[in-house]
Amino acid sequence: MTRSKEVPLPRSFAARNSTQTVNSAVSWDKPGFSDNSRTQDREVMSMCSTDKGLLTPDNCGLIFIDHQPRMFFGQTQMNWEDLLKNVLLLGKAARIFGLPVILTAVECGDFDGRLAPQLLDLLPDQPFIQRSSMNAWDDQRFVDAVRRTRRRNFLMAALWSEACLVFPALQMLEEGYGVYAVKDASCGADEAGNETALRRVEQAGGVSVTAFQVLLELQRDWARAEHCEEVMAMVNEHCCGHGRRGALRENGSQLPLPRKPKM
Repeated sequence: MTRSKEVPLPRSFAARNSTQTVNSAVSWDKPGFSDNSRTQDREVMSMCSTDKGLLTPDNCGLIFIDHQPRMFFGQTQMNWEDLLKNVLLLGKAARIFGLPVILTAVECGDFDGRLAPQLLDLLPDQPFIQRSSMNAWDDQRFVDAVRRTRRRNFLMAALWSEACLVFPALQMLEEGYGVYAVKDASCGADEAGNETALRRVEQAGGVSVTAFQVLLELQRDWARAEHCEEVMAMVNEHCCGHGRRGALRENGSQLPLPRKPKM
């Protein structure tokens, strides 16, 4: 039997232990990067910034960007009411589990810097940052707010994806943050723009998630009783609140009762 030939690792990999995983936008082989540089970012890029790849209430924050009435009606991908429901689901999850939340809205021309009142009612004590740049990361107040959370992973939802999601996401990835774009709480002006923006974020090391997925990931174990009832109520509302339960009743259909296992 012929023994397979061992292929030596390139020196750049053999010289150090690799800690780049999901959300790893920084290339350590770039000119000007040494093994001793960006120590903080190296730590962020490791799985230590998550719970073996999963988000928890203690390792992430949430950013809402430009969820303004004008922006809701300016997108054509999703019914604005469904989009708002997903945004509020995400906000409720953050409120239940105590995630730090950052709100920001652009104020320029037709964009008046006002967020959707339903979102403000959900987070009544949460201040929000009015800015002029499409890129929230250009605003030092936003950067400072992110840093004050002391979190290294951020869920990000934004309108519109082509600019207000992708611009700060890419720059936060370069800074060493983990970015999780909430797909169904974000929208572009059109489908092509939205899909291209999300793909660009993913290619840079970001991750796409949904609002409902975030809720379940933060709960994770139904034995965690502290928020179980609130989460289950949201699960029932999400899964049965879009006419599914009513459709079953109208059709006279009933789900079979579960049977106990035979002993």
